[in-house]
Amino acid sequence: MIYKVYYQSHFDRNPKRENTQTFYIEAESKPAALAAAQANTEFNIEDVEELSDAALVYEQANPDFKLTTFS
Repeated sequence: MIYKVYYQSHFDRNPKRENTQTFYIEAESKPAALAAAQANTEFNIEDVEELSDAALVYEQANPDFKLTTFS
């Protein structure tokens, strides 16, 4: 499954909706996606959302869509 991860880039600042950024990750489950995001980034993870097939097609239409992989 593909998950959309919402995050703030800094822990030391008060989170603001307009500063929320996203990236996409493939994982077996929502908890696995959250664990991978927390283990491999220094971001303040706000939410992880599983993308339905229709939502994935919509997101992939964006030219900036890129699946994040961690090594």
